[in-house]
Amino acid sequence: MKKVKLEIVGLSYSQTQTGAYALVLGEKKGKRRLPIIIGGFEAQAIAIELEKMTPSRPLTHDLFKSFAEGFNINVSEVLVYNLVDGIFFAKIITSDGSKEVEIDARTSDAIALAVRFNCPINTYEFILSQAGILLDDDAIAGTESTLEKQELHEIEESDYLKKSTEELKQMLDTALTEEDYEKASHIRDELNNRKKS
Repeated sequence: MKKVKLEIVGLSYSQTQTGAYALVLGEKKGKRRLPIIIGGFEAQAIAIELEKMTPSRPLTHDLFKSFAEGFNINVSEVLVYNLVDGIFFAKIITSDGSKEVEIDARTSDAIALAVRFNCPINTYEFILSQAGILLDDDAIAGTESTLEKQELHEIEESDYLKKSTEELKQMLDTALTEEDYEKASHIRDELNNRKKS
């Protein structure tokens, strides 16, 4: 079967399921989008890596990467290979240079590893045909903003506006120490916005 290359184009709080997030994968050379509902922990793990944040202690996916690299195992591909009753199935394709092994995984975990190993994310045409959403050019422009511009949950941004840059830096350090990475990403965004001004 022909594979279709995907990329992450969005991550946002799910409007339909409480405590869940919508991960939107987009066809690299096309207009179709594949929305996948994932849990908060996995959304956080993906966002942290995409935003190049360094947690104070390794997250589970970071541990997996260190473990794999310790044994010279590389993740060469993540493949979303099936869709049954609205559930996506994925596998992680690994190699130690001499042997290739396919490992079954939840799609969210597989993608969290794909961003850490910087490997391609692929799916099959039949999955995009079944679950893909075709967007027009205006809608695509709206979904291709960076994760830094998208809210993972609603916060009172005005609170950050009232704080000094020094206070925000202290808040950022505290959020990282407490492993509140969602809050840390919002604070970092506010600091970045101030640098641009």
